[in-house]
Amino acid sequence: MRVVFVHGACVRDGAWWWHPTGELLEQAGVESVAAPLPSCGEGGHGGLSEDVAAVRALLAEEPAVVVAHSYGGIVTAQAAAGLDTVRHVVLISSYLARPGESLATFGGGAPPPWIDADPETGTVTVRAEYLADVFLQDCRAFAAEAAARLVRQNLQVTQQPVAAAAWDEVPTTYLVCAQDRGTPAERQRAFAARADRVVEVEAGHHPFLSQPAVVRDLVAAAA
Repeated sequence: MRVVFVHGACVRDGAWWWHPTGELLEQAGVESVAAPLPSCGEGGHGGLSEDVAAVRALLAEEPAVVVAHSYGGIVTAQAAAGLDTVRHVVLISSYLARPGESLATFGGGAPPPWIDADPETGTVTVRAEYLADVFLQDCRAFAAEAAARLVRQNLQVTQQPVAAAAWDEVPTTYLVCAQDRGTPAERQRAFAARADRVVEVEAGHHPFLSQPAVVRDLVAAAA
């Protein structure tokens, strides 16, 4: 059983974000791999459909548990649907979209101050000066390396709806990050109501960096 990690928005190099937890899983005999997202400039360019295709190609190769973080849940909704190789989905501070829903569906009006959207270039990113305080407050030692992996992502992904919902077919676990300053816990709990199992941890937006053993145990159980 392989673990496939799908990272969040506006970053590249999923293997780096995943590595503290991935190393612990490897010690336990569980293989993991990080999916590239073309909308973030990894292995090409494009929007949601290209991200879905890239993740789906990995998932189709062998039995897998998908671990999706933040925007990665939007991708996984469609990418993991209809594949008998997908045995479990684990969502971390993520979105559980229904068919027809998009990131914009869950927006609350004006974008928060840490988001830099540029309609002229059709891209969006996270402002580096907010990264540590909003997303890495409990694992600041990673802040410099994380900032180096920020990218401008195709803005279209915020508007493009998903065509399927894997959680209607596949057992799904949601990890609520109670100290997340980017996606507040109450919003996560609302998304988690669509999952089969809910676990809550006192962590910020990236528990696979701040509390890798917790995430390892959750993922290993699903695998």
